[in-house]
Amino acid sequence: MNTLQQIRFVWKPIIFLLCLIPATLVVTDAFELTGRLGANPIEEIQDRFGNWALRFIMITLTVTPLRRVTQWNWLSRFRRMLGLFTFFYAFTHFLTWLILDQEMLLSAILEDLTERPFITLGFAAVVLLTALAITSFTAIRRRMGRNWQKLHNMAYAVAILGVWHYWWQVKKDVTEPQIYAAILAVLLGARIFWHWAHDRKKLTTARLVRQQP
Repeated sequence: MNTLQQIRFVWKPIIFLLCLIPATLVVTDAFELTGRLGANPIEEIQDRFGNWALRFIMITLTVTPLRRVTQWNWLSRFRRMLGLFTFFYAFTHFLTWLILDQEMLLSAILEDLTERPFITLGFAAVVLLTALAITSFTAIRRRMGRNWQKLHNMAYAVAILGVWHYWWQVKKDVTEPQIYAAILAVLLGARIFWHWAHDRKKLTTARLVRQQP
C-alpha cells in the first residue's frame, strides 16, 4: 500500500472519526451517558459547537504552513475534509441558535441579527462557509477555474469573522478570543511573508534577466 492509498483508506477514516468525537459527546452528554450539559444546556451546546468551529478553521489554515515547513505535501489531502468539518460545526452552532434558542421565531431572529453585532458577524461567517462548502467538490472547482481560488481565499475572512464574533460575544474575559486571535495572526502573517518573499524573488529574477546581455 503506497502513501496515497494509506491516506485514503487508513488515515482519512481515522481523522474523520476523530473529528466527529466533539459532536458525539454533545449527543451522549445530552442523554447523560458521558456527562452533562449543565444548567443551561442550549447555551452549552452552542458554545461547544462554536468553539469547535473556531478550532477547525484554525486547524484547516494550519495545513498549508505546516506543509511548507515540513515538506509533507500529503497534508494537503486532509484540508478539504477539515474545512468541511469547520462548516459542519459552524452550521450546527447556527442551527442550535436558530432552532433551540430562537425557536425559529422570525421577529426574535431579526432582532438578534440587527441589534446584536456579534450575531451579525457570526451569521456572515456561516454564509461564507456555506458557499465554500458547496463549492468544495472537485467537479465544481474545475468549472469555476480561477474564480474558485478567489472564492476560497474567503476562508481567511471566515476565520477573522469567527474570532471577532467570539470576542464580542464574551465581552469581559477575552482570554480565549485573544488566543485564537494570536494563532490567526501567526497563520496570516506567515502567508503574507511568503507572498512578499515570492514577489521579491520574481522581481529579482526579472531584473537579472533584463541585465543579461
